[in-house]
Amino acid sequence: MAVKVFIKRQVPQDKARAMIPLFRQMRASAATQSGYITGETLRHLDKPEEFIVISTWQSSEDWRNWLQSKEREEVQGKIDDLLGGETQYDIYHYGFSE
Repeated sequence: MAVKVFIKRQVPQDKARAMIPLFRQMRASAATQSGYITGETLRHLDKPEEFIVISTWQSSEDWRNWLQSKEREEVQGKIDDLLGGETQYDIYHYGFSE
């Protein structure tokens, strides 16, 4: 069953420009992964330091494989170093099925 993953990050204004290539690198790498369907990056209108990435995967297993991949961990490490904060992950499945 397809899932949506919401990735929330707080990006200080002075670091936003440095985050752009990392966001692009992460998206480009994710797009080559098995089970990846689509993704988008949103910036909060009233809180410009808040970003949400929404990605869609064919299954939670596909997402977890990407989450645990060395390729993703490498880019996430650069993001963590730059932000010095925590990235929040939430995963949802479609509909009311169990």
